[in-house]
Amino acid sequence: MDTMKLVNEYAKQKEEVCRSNDNIAPRLYEEYGVNQGLRDEKGNGVLTGLTNISKIVSFQNVGGKRMPCDGELWYRGYRVEDLIHGLGEKEPGFEKIAYLLLMGELPSQEEQQEFARLIGECRTLPTNFTRDVIMKAPTEDIMNSMTRSILTLASYDQNAKDTSVSNSLRQCIQLISEFPLLAVYGYNAYNHYEKGASLYIHHPDPELSTAENLLMMLRQDKQYTPVEAKVLDTALILHMEHGGGNNSTFTTRVVTSSGSDTYSTMAAAMSSLKGPKHGGANIKVMEMMRDIKEHIQDVEDKEEIAAYLGKILEGEAFDQKGLIYGMGHAVYSLSDPRERIFKGYVEKLAMEKSREKDLLLYNTIEEVAPVLIAQKRHMQKGVSPNVDFYSGFVYEMLGIPVELYTAIFSIARIVGWSAHRIEELITADKIIRPAYMSVMPKRN
Repeated sequence: MDTMKLVNEYAKQKEEVCRSNDNIAPRLYEEYGVNQGLRDEKGNGVLTGLTNISKIVSFQNVGGKRMPCDGELWYRGYRVEDLIHGLGEKEPGFEKIAYLLLMGELPSQEEQQEFARLIGECRTLPTNFTRDVIMKAPTEDIMNSMTRSILTLASYDQNAKDTSVSNSLRQCIQLISEFPLLAVYGYNAYNHYEKGASLYIHHPDPELSTAENLLMMLRQDKQYTPVEAKVLDTALILHMEHGGGNNSTFTTRVVTSSGSDTYSTMAAAMSSLKGPKHGGANIKVMEMMRDIKEHIQDVEDKEEIAAYLGKILEGEAFDQKGLIYGMGHAVYSLSDPRERIFKGYVEKLAMEKSREKDLLLYNTIEEVAPVLIAQKRHMQKGVSPNVDFYSGFVYEMLGIPVELYTAIFSIARIVGWSAHRIEELITADKIIRPAYMSVMPKRN
């Protein structure tokens, strides 16, 4: 018997032993006042730190009462919609907003040009890295491929262990520049060696923006339209940062607080984001939308769509989980500001791609689903579509393969992780060490 089979059989035999000994009664959490998942009974995150980087607003004080309001997302004191609307119609904003998050202030025109030029020059990998690292072990799991590459890049850095602010900032800027290459080349290797497609590796163009390079490197003909580049650029900006209270950003701060290096910290954040409860929401939306299309006859028939959504909510259709994916958010109540901003760009892209019928289906679900959820669920806050409701649709229209969806998220979110790493290095001097209460039974 081979070793893997032997270990598999042993683990299966011992699963019930683990379950019986590791099961903690739910009543004990209430008895000891422990907030599971660091959330209170209303789903709000337990306060674990302070930050100057971003802010989420989902409630406001009205006459002494906490009332739900349209969501707001702020980066360094600026509303995200103001930052995005302040860009030109074709102007890329990723590099400008990345500077804002990292440095804490908007760049002057000269600083913006210098930073964009630096990002372009850093968008390269060590000699033979693509061949010797990325292509040696191609995998469908692009997040694993990227994480392996991040840790390997530390071997090429003579100052990998230096955790000074200036060195960490230098490492973060380089990783922000390199992430698109790690993602696209990782996919290209998998697509060739595992799926039999043609292999092509396009070198990035330092004169192009992050979004433009992503599309150019991913496509065999290197071609893209201004609308495609603008929509992807907007998606990246909206996914850069989200209040600091999400799982992967908290992971970033926890690992940073231990004194670990930048590469290990970002690898840990990647491992967090990879989890389907965090970074895979838009994939579930796309799977659900395919299922809906297979079971309805007319995308213009609201009653038919509502009836099938009702079956999904009852756990009678799709994955039997009783969830309409892309609806609701752990923090926002009346609306997700990222979805409100993004929707206009989604509509432009749908028009360019002649996907108006698909857009109509999304719009109908956006209208009908919150009403159905309100009728069938007793919730303490409202339900509205979140940014993931549309992001998968956008990636599909851009021809981005589903294997890259979470990787695209990481290309954006590493900016936020980097900002939080720098802030943690500057402001905190203690390792983050949460407490767990033991409810272990005594044995004689």
